[in-house]
Amino acid sequence: MNIFIFDAIADTGISSQSNPYSIIIMLVIFAAIFYFLIFRPQQKRNRVHKELMNAISKDDEIATVGGLIGRVTKVTETGYVFVSLNEINEVIVKRDCITAILPKGTIQAL
Repeated sequence: MNIFIFDAIADTGISSQSNPYSIIIMLVIFAAIFYFLIFRPQQKRNRVHKELMNAISKDDEIATVGGLIGRVTKVTETGYVFVSLNEINEVIVKRDCITAILPKGTIQAL
C-alpha cells in the first residue's frame, strides 16, 4: 500500500520532506507530559512518605505494609521500629514498611 503512495508522490512532484524542528518540538512536548504526569507526582509521593518516616515517634499507632497495626515502643537510629501488637507480641519492622500513622485511639476502637 505504501508503494502506491510513494509512487503517487513521485508522480506529482510534491516534496515529502517535513520541517526538521517538528520532531524536536514533539519530543519536548512528550517529555513535558511525561514529567508532569509521571515523574513529578511520584516525587511528591516520595517526599510525603519520607516526611511520614521522619515523624514516627514513640506511642504512635501505625499500620504496616503487611497489614499489622500496632503501637510504636521504640525507634532506633538505624531505621528500625519496635512495634507492640498487643501486650505479649512485639515485632521489629523497617521504618520504610510503615504506610500510615493512625489517629490516637484507633487500636482501642478495633
